[in-house]
Amino acid sequence: MISALPFCRLDRHSTETLRGTADRAFSRAAGAPLVSGNRVRLLQDATENYPAWLDAIAAARRHIHLESFFLREDATGREFARALMQKAREGVQVRLLCDWLGVAGKTSEHFWSLLRLADIDVRLFNPPRPDSPLGWLSRDHRKVLTVDSRVGFISGLCIAQAWKGIPEKNIAPWRDTGVEVRGPAVWDIEQAFAHVWSMTGGPIPEDTLSAPDAPDPDGVDLRIVASVPATAGLFRLDQLVAALARKRLWLTDAYYAGTTVYAESLKAAARDGVDVRLLVPGASDLPLLKPLSRAGYRPLIEAGIRIFEWNGSMLHAKTAVADGHWARVGSTNLNFASWFGNCEMDVVIENDAFASQMEALYLRDMQNATELVLDVRHRIRAPEKTGGPPPSASGGSGSVGRVAAGAVRIGRTVGSAFTSRQVLEPAEARLAALIGGLLLLLALLIAFFPRALAWGLAALLAWFGGTLLYKSFRLFGRKRNNKT
Repeated sequence: MISALPFCRLDRHSTETLRGTADRAFSRAAGAPLVSGNRVRLLQDATENYPAWLDAIAAARRHIHLESFFLREDATGREFARALMQKAREGVQVRLLCDWLGVAGKTSEHFWSLLRLADIDVRLFNPPRPDSPLGWLSRDHRKVLTVDSRVGFISGLCIAQAWKGIPEKNIAPWRDTGVEVRGPAVWDIEQAFAHVWSMTGGPIPEDTLSAPDAPDPDGVDLRIVASVPATAGLFRLDQLVAALARKRLWLTDAYYAGTTVYAESLKAAARDGVDVRLLVPGASDLPLLKPLSRAGYRPLIEAGIRIFEWNGSMLHAKTAVADGHWARVGSTNLNFASWFGNCEMDVVIENDAFASQMEALYLRDMQNATELVLDVRHRIRAPEKTGGPPPSASGGSGSVGRVAAGAVRIGRTVGSAFTSRQVLEPAEARLAALIGGLLLLLALLIAFFPRALAWGLAALLAWFGGTLLYKSFRLFGRKRNNKT
């Protein structure tokens, strides 16, 4: 987002120096270099993304790498399975990586067996292990496809019928966004896939991946931000963009639960005159968590940030566009789980033409959204909508990020109640009452059944202690082997 920097009255040498400094700042923040000379195509919803994916799979000659939080065993999942199995029978090396928790309950072992029988290499990321009690918290939340090191797709779409819609359940197609990438940046996408693949077993042979394509002189500059747990590259980049935006910062997010630091960055930008907007779902795949979402919006609206709720079925896109120059599309939600806990992948594009497409798409989405406002008592409300409430979005992902978003908001509500640093509004008051009731129930259980709870706590502590001892013995053994 170089255009966000003030270049007034600078000579050519100073301008180039400042651009170089800004480029290094973005590269360091994201942990991703700027790659020039790429061709990109904006893809909206399943109607544009899925056909492009299937066409690329059908054209594969050497290898296909598909990484998705889940692949559901439904009509859409079976369509992709048939396409992958057909290429595997033709001798194309197909590698499929899904998240263990993401597919749990959505895909049967029989389905995976059919894929493996067709010579597809199937792996599941981070299944539960007795020596890692909290390991399940880190998930592979990416949605990535690459073919022959020549074309790559990055998006928010998993592979499931919900993105196409389920008419028999009155579920409209989910709203989502993706990008097709051709050029040297596809190499970065494949390297990121190879890294996570090696975390689940043996690595990809070095001679599998082709050399990157030559840059297109008329191509666009972009970064492939491939996050892994505890790196937080996109979190740093998101804060930097919020700090540098001068005119507009338009965000779309499926499971918003921004940290206090990020929320303050957005509020500071809005107070400085930046047009900050946040588009969020009106209907969710986890409807019970909608009150938790609204509970975090009031401070943002009070700071001048405009928040809109999508009127259709589930809004699942994760995008940003700033100042008509900088744009992001990918899998990362604006919440703690995505920023710090998951494997995620986003493409960050610095190009006026592409950003203009993103802004036009955002304005079209605004036509199907309702702005949340504060009434005279500073309670959040949505003005009356025509056509009734949005349809249910059930049947989708049940994303871990949504659960994390809810947990963050519960923590904020409890903290506000005890510290009085923030006034609770009615939505938060109801949540506080629910939490208070649960805590009182827990207190009664401890008072009347202390032994049962003590045994449960003892078992949990024994599990944690045994895990630490087991890992320490393994480390001691590795140390002795290194000495010999």
